[in-house]
Amino acid sequence: MKIVVIGGTGLIGSKLVNNLRERGHDVLAAAPSTGINSITREGLAAAMDGTDVVVDVANAPSWEDQAVLDFFETSSRNLLAAEAAAGVRHHVALSIVGSERLPDSGYFRAKVAQENLIKASGIPYTILRATQFFEFVDGIVQSFAVGEEFRVSPALIQPVASDDVVAALANVVLAAPVNGTVEVAGPEAIPLDELARRFLRVTQNNRKVEPDVNARYFGAALDDQSLTAGKNARLGAIRFEDWLARSTTQTGR
Repeated sequence: MKIVVIGGTGLIGSKLVNNLRERGHDVLAAAPSTGINSITREGLAAAMDGTDVVVDVANAPSWEDQAVLDFFETSSRNLLAAEAAAGVRHHVALSIVGSERLPDSGYFRAKVAQENLIKASGIPYTILRATQFFEFVDGIVQSFAVGEEFRVSPALIQPVASDDVVAALANVVLAAPVNGTVEVAGPEAIPLDELARRFLRVTQNNRKVEPDVNARYFGAALDDQSLTAGKNARLGAIRFEDWLARSTTQTGR
């Protein structure tokens, strides 16, 4: 099977490319650095030739509201048009759990726009929505910094290891299109302020964490359903503490 992974050199894409190649598939890691650009369309038609499945795990270079919307809409339109012309049989996209529940965030609005383009394209598709990756917890915590402390929402979050996301993606890629959405999440839902404390404790950061129900997550107000998956979600096997212990050991913290 020929598979093109858009964003194939990034965190998720590079792991997915390796996973699928190990299973014996012909996998093309598509990115501007490899001569394939979904914004300018450079190399796109040639990449689609003979392709069975396209997996879109690309991310926007800027998260400014208009820039991120323009990226996902332009990239998706170009991809879907090239796929239709080449007869691609399955479009797989990685999105985010709860995107439609956080309309105050420009990034989440852009992901919903991307999903709507996929659904309207007529190409068989599967959208895999994931919760926030463990690898992003540091940035999430830092976004709540106020002076010398962190004022963090106590709403639940259900983060997941990128390796578990890749495993779920690989299974989706090799299955038939569902023409719908599936979810993957971590094994544990944790109050976000508690997650921050666990992360800071292990990384030896003594700054105080204060729960604040009004604290915003990248511009969006949260409740316990905002960042948690539904009851039918696929759950990853890797716990946050285990991932964090391994990661801090590897980085020598």
